[in-house]
Amino acid sequence: MVKFYNEERMVLFIDGANLFATAKSLGFDIDYRLLKGEFSNRGRLIRAMYYTALVDDQEYSPIRPLIDWLDYNGYTMVTKPTREFTDAMGRRKIKGNMDIELAIDMLEMAEFMDHAVLFSGDGDFRSLVEAVQRKGTRVTVVSSLKTQPPMVADDLRRQADNFIDIADIADVIARKYVERPVEHADDDYDDYEDDDDEAVVIRTS
Repeated sequence: MVKFYNEERMVLFIDGANLFATAKSLGFDIDYRLLKGEFSNRGRLIRAMYYTALVDDQEYSPIRPLIDWLDYNGYTMVTKPTREFTDAMGRRKIKGNMDIELAIDMLEMAEFMDHAVLFSGDGDFRSLVEAVQRKGTRVTVVSSLKTQPPMVADDLRRQADNFIDIADIADVIARKYVERPVEHADDDYDDYEDDDDEAVVIRTS
């Protein structure tokens, strides 16, 4: 059973691309207003960190409206430009890993929080979780075992103090769709997508 305490200082660390991929595999979109509200009710939420990479040379980034919305609605945005490279086969690829930024922030904030909630299933974070635990911080990992294949690495799940399968809270954080007349369908909602196919639908009103 996952335990949260009303007075514990809690910080959310959201690996944007990983969370989107997990929700997409489960067939729903994240409502970030509901997500923040849900965890605000579980403890004393002092920060909600969101990590994502941006294509720097694009005149318009499809994920920019999402970033602006999250920033305006209480999320702390951590972004960096993607890096273009050519692999051994001569294929052009774009890299935008945010693991280092997330790890540094979590380690630096460990003494100021009681509970870190990591929205990622990336096994590379296992050592980070262990290091933060040694500083006295409890860590909950939010990902999923119910996708095929599972989105969470087994060693990360075992290292964490708690594990929440995002499928089990989908009913409280999923985007709720409402049937509306066609001419007003876009009044309250927008679709956003980045270069890693990290797309979400959020309420903008």
